[in-house]
Amino acid sequence: MSDYDRVAEAISFITSRVNSQPSLDEIAAHMHLSPFHFQRLFSRWAGVTPKRFLQVLTLERAKQLLSKPIPLLEVSDSLGLSSGSRLYDHFVHLEAVTPGEYKLGGAGLTIEYAVHETPFGKAFIATTPRGICSFAFHEHTEIDEHLAVLQKKWPHATLRENRQRTRAVIKAMFGEEKKLDRPVSLYVSGTNFQISVWKALLQIPPATVASYSQVATAIGHPSSARAVGLAVGANPVAFLIPCHRVIQQSGTLGGYHWGATRKQAIHAWESARYE
Repeated sequence: MSDYDRVAEAISFITSRVNSQPSLDEIAAHMHLSPFHFQRLFSRWAGVTPKRFLQVLTLERAKQLLSKPIPLLEVSDSLGLSSGSRLYDHFVHLEAVTPGEYKLGGAGLTIEYAVHETPFGKAFIATTPRGICSFAFHEHTEIDEHLAVLQKKWPHATLRENRQRTRAVIKAMFGEEKKLDRPVSLYVSGTNFQISVWKALLQIPPATVASYSQVATAIGHPSSARAVGLAVGANPVAFLIPCHRVIQQSGTLGGYHWGATRKQAIHAWESARYE
């Protein structure tokens, strides 16, 4: 069992027992590890202690975060198709594929890809000269499936594996590189509505959350919370377009394409770094 698998199991155990607030000794015993070694493993992987992780999971904390004013209301369609915000100590710039570029299907475009380890398990990443076009956590999915999705979206592009180039992007995403000579750029394809939702997600600061209805209001469609949910689910660049920061109005985390356990871990990691 890998460290990721051990911590994922621990997170599942903690999550199922939030109301009883299990002690460090109880969790460690479930994992068949000493409290000392378990705490070291959990903290190294999740970036937060098991005790702090329990606090992050409480419903009341989520409700408090939802009640805080966040700059989402500053987002509007008048911003056009590109927007950025400070994220993980870097500037993230989102650029949408134009209709003309979409029609070309990636002709003349080279997409470099690879699978890398991240704090939240293996991930597939694909980049273009214009920016990251795909990022997905890679757990039970074969790389051929990710490539098939890319090929369908960019049928005339050249796909090439390049671990060295993509590794630098991964390091930037997860804060291993403290300084960059350029913004972290995203190059994505979506409807105008999807793009407006993804831009709004970029405005949610780390260690905070927004509800689907708050995002809908921010983009000028207050009655479209369900459509916002669909756009969030279609996010092509996990983590950097932070769909994990959108939760239900009740304060519960809700679903996540890459699993509730991973969503909880990301929230805890962000809380440890930014609160």
